[in-house]
Amino acid sequence: MIYLIGSLKNPNVPLVAVDLRLEGFEVFDAWYSAGPDADDKWREHERIRGRTFLEALQGSHAQFVYRFDREHLERATTAVLLLPAGKSGHLELGWALGNGKHGYILMNSEPERFDVMYDFADGVFANQDDLVAELHTVEEAHVSSARRR
Repeated sequence: MIYLIGSLKNPNVPLVAVDLRLEGFEVFDAWYSAGPDADDKWREHERIRGRTFLEALQGSHAQFVYRFDREHLERATTAVLLLPAGKSGHLELGWALGNGKHGYILMNSEPERFDVMYDFADGVFANQDDLVAELHTVEEAHVSSARRR
């Protein structure tokens, strides 16, 4: 399963997810349904309650969302970070890579700021077709490996 990582404010997340499903992949992108303002609304609500970020992070809402996302990250065999994305997305990709999962980055354009650490990913792609070809190759290798067992 592919965990599609991105920003709640990135309107391309559901479009890329649909394209990947049409290619035959199982894709998790349900986190996107929270909407583009979910993090802002959470912050506003916690501030009204008089809670700091550290207190809010330990709250039931935050822990529920964290466990929901982590469960699906753990289940995934592959993670794809769709740019632009923020800190959370980069942390999720790093967690996936650090836990032995395949991890890729799909750029939306040439980055303004270059970053050599993207080399931690198994691949960085400038277009979706090249990413899809790589995902099919990885999937075929995974299926072949499972058959040999």
